[in-house]
Amino acid sequence: MATKVDWRTLASEKKIKQLASIPKEWLDRLATAIPPPNELDVCSYPRVCGLLNGRELEITESDVPSLLLRVASGEWTAYEVTAAFCKRAVVAQQLTNCLTEIFFDRALASASALDEHFKKTGKVVGVLHGLPISLKDQVNVQGLDSTIGYVSYINNPSERNAVLVEILESQGAVLFVKTNVPQTLMWPETHNNIFGRTMNPNNRSLTSGGSSGGEGALIALKGSPLGVGSDTGGRVATSIPASIRIPSACCGTYGLRPSYGRVPYAGCANSLEGQDSVLSVLGPLCNSIDGLKLFMKAVIDSKPWTQDPLAVCKQWNDEEYQLADHGSGKELCFAVLWDDGVTVPDPPILRGLEATKEALLAVGHKVIDWVPLKHMEIYKCISSIFTAGAAEDYDAVTAVSGEPIIQSMLPETDVLTSEPPASKPSSATSLSAYQLWQVQKKRRILREEYLRHWQDTVTVTGTGRPVDAILCPVAASTAPPHGATKSANYTGVWNALDYTALVIPVSKVDQKIDVKRERNTFYNATDKAQYENYNPATFANAPIAIQVVGRTLQEEAVLGMSEIVDAALKARRP
Repeated sequence: MATKVDWRTLASEKKIKQLASIPKEWLDRLATAIPPPNELDVCSYPRVCGLLNGRELEITESDVPSLLLRVASGEWTAYEVTAAFCKRAVVAQQLTNCLTEIFFDRALASASALDEHFKKTGKVVGVLHGLPISLKDQVNVQGLDSTIGYVSYINNPSERNAVLVEILESQGAVLFVKTNVPQTLMWPETHNNIFGRTMNPNNRSLTSGGSSGGEGALIALKGSPLGVGSDTGGRVATSIPASIRIPSACCGTYGLRPSYGRVPYAGCANSLEGQDSVLSVLGPLCNSIDGLKLFMKAVIDSKPWTQDPLAVCKQWNDEEYQLADHGSGKELCFAVLWDDGVTVPDPPILRGLEATKEALLAVGHKVIDWVPLKHMEIYKCISSIFTAGAAEDYDAVTAVSGEPIIQSMLPETDVLTSEPPASKPSSATSLSAYQLWQVQKKRRILREEYLRHWQDTVTVTGTGRPVDAILCPVAASTAPPHGATKSANYTGVWNALDYTALVIPVSKVDQKIDVKRERNTFYNATDKAQYENYNPATFANAPIAIQVVGRTLQEEAVLGMSEIVDAALKARRP
């Protein structure tokens, strides 16, 4: 009988292989340029590290429409654009540890083929011709691992591409890296036993979020012009939903959580396979909303429902994007969810909402307050669904390699033993099938109640329509220190309701402005602890963000309304 290889050995060999996939010349040039760990804000380092020349900096700091236009015009080649982002991705990796699979040779070969096609025909392959796109580790690419943070999945390359990969490549996109995730995919932070911890480029003492934390850090450093993340998950014991939106908010990027089935999911690796009540969804992260829109339109125009049986058969609707059902974007009525009745957000988050309200009022839109409906009941429902069989799922996967299940994202847990942790989740708490059905039934009823609650706002908006969109926090705080994330209820509620939500960066924490606000009453002990633990110095330079939330399958409208919100905010900045 063959001796089982220790999980630490497998993880170490995987990291060595990853390092070998980066050109040694680049690493040598960066050896003296990367700042020491005590330098926290590293957002400017790609510009000054010396690895990228002036043209490469111009390329990597261009927005998605500009990149596509300049490649389509022949001003830039797909090869040089891809090469520039490969370099910048390596810089981002050295700064934040955001990558998993690195396949530059393959990407550059694809880019060369695109250039050859353009040279022969004078035409682009598709609407994403020459655009490098990064992928969260779980998106399967043929021949590459999708470990999703599990040692057990090392050396198990995907046999075929995910449907989304096929679509992106058919539209001319160049895939070049995959990005880091937490073990199990079910944490709102990013750390695993293979690749380690991903840090926030705005302040490396803070989390990059999760579970798409590698994407958040990479996009924030402009190591990729556009990335694919996923949204929804929950961690046993803490029952925290993970997402696209939390990394977007933590790292200061834009991110879109579509409704189920709008972006094809078939062919992706995942945890909790078979949990089909609150589904995970794929969506884009970018440094501009127009990049999110280009991605969504390109994918939807490819008719993903012909390749993925769970994809929704809904064409891109330009009338919805032009807000035909929302007064054509004139005098919209937004509702602000200041808090969920469970935890009051920290001062920077409240300041972000206040700034958004003032900006929208200044350009003629209406803003009213949103009254949360049964958010705690919704949180409990989604938690019960996620944890129904999670312990068994994690046990089954980790048993293959013998690696421990990570119980905490605190930094001191970076070095783990092979001994089972004392707080290992127990399958004894799993629900029976009947009990799970009752939870799913309750969730359905809550969704019906929330729809009526939204519809009833027609009596208070003054527009003749219900509220057009909700503005709310992404979390109760900005990016917290590693291991300090306590809740993701402000994102999880919309997963449970399957509402479309888009994250917009607003500002950054200012220690002089974002002082603690006086409070004397609290919803509960958790709310009081949130208040007492707030210290603006802890969150130095952390991005402040808000969510724009629309109803189910309103991706076009949410994009259109988010552009209005974003433009209003930008108009008021110095």
